[in-house]
Amino acid sequence: MSMTSYVLIALIILVLVFIKKTLVIIPQSETQIIERLGKYYATLKPGINIIIPFIDRPKTFITMTRGRYIYSGKIDLREQVYDFDRQNVITKDNIQMQINALLYFQIVDPFKAVYEINNLPNAIEKLTQTTLRNIIGELELDQTLTSRDTINTKLRAVLDDATNKWGIKVNRVELQDITPPESVLTAMEKQMQAERNKRAAILTSEGEKQSQILQSEGEKAATINRAEAAKQQVILKAEGEAQARIRKAEAEAVAILKITEAVGKSTNPANYLLAQKYITMMEQLAKGEQAKTVYLPYEATNLMGSIGGIKDLFKSE
Repeated sequence: MSMTSYVLIALIILVLVFIKKTLVIIPQSETQIIERLGKYYATLKPGINIIIPFIDRPKTFITMTRGRYIYSGKIDLREQVYDFDRQNVITKDNIQMQINALLYFQIVDPFKAVYEINNLPNAIEKLTQTTLRNIIGELELDQTLTSRDTINTKLRAVLDDATNKWGIKVNRVELQDITPPESVLTAMEKQMQAERNKRAAILTSEGEKQSQILQSEGEKAATINRAEAAKQQVILKAEGEAQARIRKAEAEAVAILKITEAVGKSTNPANYLLAQKYITMMEQLAKGEQAKTVYLPYEATNLMGSIGGIKDLFKSE
């Protein structure tokens, strides 16, 4: 190959390198800050962008990946999350504990994120730590453990306001773990156990109280029911006896009428019935095994008269 061919190949390579340096392709959700001769020139948009090689240079930006700082020419505009290591904080009642937090933020102004702060991830981390210490220092231990939403809201508001000049939007802050000292955890466990025992004792006493109340109410109802049943039994028995007497009286009245019809007006029916009862009584006395002597009543003459009436009745028939 001749010298001309070598020169031509070299020119083609230079042209290709120049074109490659001229055309900059930016992916979606990313951007790049371009400086021309050391001065801010443009913020590249997603797609194909044209710059002047060796004159226009991308501005280096510091990001954090897996706990390490990385220098990159591109800026990620998506929401990012920083997981900060555990840090010691002290509550208002002088209890030292460890807290780690998650910070969700998004770069909304790449120019400010590059030129307003030197090391953005480090600045966000230090600001989060100091702000968290200040917020926890205003709360007591019990408030710290039960007020995560309040802490998150205050922390996000402070960080969002402080990072606004850096072109950062803090979307939310989450406290992952709040770890009190071992002695405090032991005391809290004992307190919780005592509270559970107290609740169990209260529930047990309430249950026994309700059981006694229900038992007494049941006994009361049973006593009332038994008394009501006895009352109804007495009433029904009295009514039955009354009905029996009425029926018996009605039967005797019918018998008297029949006797009256049979004996006519010449003989008194009462004497007939009385004589019949005397005869029945005398038969029962005579049948008694222990009866040795039979006493006739003083009105024996009446009995004889009644018997005579019965005799006359049979003669008339």
